[in-house]
Formats: sequence, C-alpha cells, structure tokens
Amino acid sequence: MPHLRRLLVVPLSLLLLGLGSIAAPAWSEDITVFAAASLTNAIETAAQQYEDKTGIHVRLSLASSSTLARQIAAGAPADIYISANEKWMDWLNDQGVIQTNSRQDILANSLVLIAPANSTTPPTDITKNTKITDLIDHEDRIAVGDPDHVPAGIYAKQALTTLGLWDAVAPRLARTDNVRSALALVERGEAPLGIVYRTDAMISDGVKMIGTFPADSHPPITYPIALIDPQDGDAALKFLVWLLGDDAATIFADYGFDAIATTVTITPDTAVQ
Repeated sequence: MPHLRRLLVVPLSLLLLGLGSIAAPAWSEDITVFAAASLTNAIETAAQQYEDKTGIHVRLSLASSSTLARQIAAGAPADIYISANEKWMDWLNDQGVIQTNSRQDILANSLVLIAPANSTTPPTDITKNTKITDLIDHEDRIAVGDPDHVPAGIYAKQALTTLGLWDAVAPRLARTDNVRSALALVERGEAPLGIVYRTDAMISDGVKMIGTFPADSHPPITYPIALIDPQDGDAALKFLVWLLGDDAATIFADYGFDAIATTVTITPDTAVQ
C-alpha cells in the first residue's frame, strides 16, 4: 500500500488567499479540471466523491497532457491542470498561465509492458538484453502513446533508449494520441504488445502486465498539479488542496498510483467535513 500521509506545511502565498470552510453547500460555482488521460478513472472517482461531499460540480476534460496544455495556453477555461509529466507543466509555466505557487507533484506511476489478457506471451524481465521485437510477429506493432508529445510515449522512448532498445523498437511502434488509446489497441487485440502506465493496465480486464521497465531507465513518472490564472474566488484552490489530502490519496492508491508528499496541507479550515 502506497504511503498516504502528506507533509504538513502551508506556504504563506496560499494562506493569503483566505481559505475558508468548503463544507456543502458553501459554494455554487463549478470547477473545471483538465487532467491527463491516464488519470481518467481515478480523477472521475475523486471528483464524484468531492461533489457528493460539497455540492460543487467538477467538470473534467481528459486527454493527452500535451493536447490539454495547448488548449489551456490558447485560452480554454480550465481552473486546474494535472499533467502526466513535468514537461507540459513547465511549458505552461513558461506561457505564464499557471499559478506557480500552487504547483505540486501529486502522484507517481511506473511503466509496464502489456499484452492482451488471452495472450500466451510469457512474463518478461525487461533489461538491456531483452529483444522485445522477438515477442511479436514481423507485421505486428507495439502500441504506445506518440513519443513525440504524449508523456507515456516520451517515458517509453527514454526507457528504451537507456536500455539500448530504441533503434530496434522504434520502427515497430503503433503511435497513438494518448496512453488510453494505446491501451485500447491491446485490449482489442489489434496490437500484441503495448507500453502503458501500470495504472492503465490495472484498470483493464482486457490486458495483462508481462513486464515492468526498470525505474532507473527513465525519469521519475510524476504528475504535477497547478491552478490556472486567472482565478475567481478560491473554490478551485480548495479542490486542489483536497486532492493533495488523504481522502483523495486513498482513491488514487486504489487505482495504483503512489502519493507524493507535498508542501500543501489539509488544515481544519480547508478540509471537507
């Protein structure tokens, strides 16, 4: 079970925002969250629980982190952004559209090799000596988020490059627009292998994990979260703080994510009662 407790420190910049109680029905405004596709099931569950407790409706827009970041930069009405990697949060920061003092790493994940649930492909220890392409037929492809812009694909390329496998695997990839699309190709049997996050594999009955990429073969897979400027009131901030707390951490753990200790706390005046 992932460690669910979080570091209890509140930056002065957040205190100055004047947090108050968010017990229902104190707020009527909706919150719009743009979140990476790999968070779909977990964030839907978290949003529903929060709405049940507070009466505040959380709208979700779920897609590739790159797609969402570009939409936000173009003016899409998001209150909170959760990326599947640091790159796209850094990019939005460079655009001047996130509240930098609200940015936190919220979750961690790992990268796995999957096959259809009925596949006879045996479990594989992924190392520099693993010939992944030998596990598929000559005409087959390995499903993966596009390594040019999809975080899961970027991590996959980094892992394969570190292991010295990229040159052999790159021509055999079926590139998709997000990690859930890669998962779907394997679920349907249209690809005999795929590279996805552990959490994606865990929520699917249609695939099985046959290998895990070494943690040191790619940068840590972390999910940063931040508020988007401008903010009208603090309903979005309250939801962000709730997402960093133990109730949300338990939900994320149920879906296979690891919680990361943060520098934002759940205090008596900000916790959902």
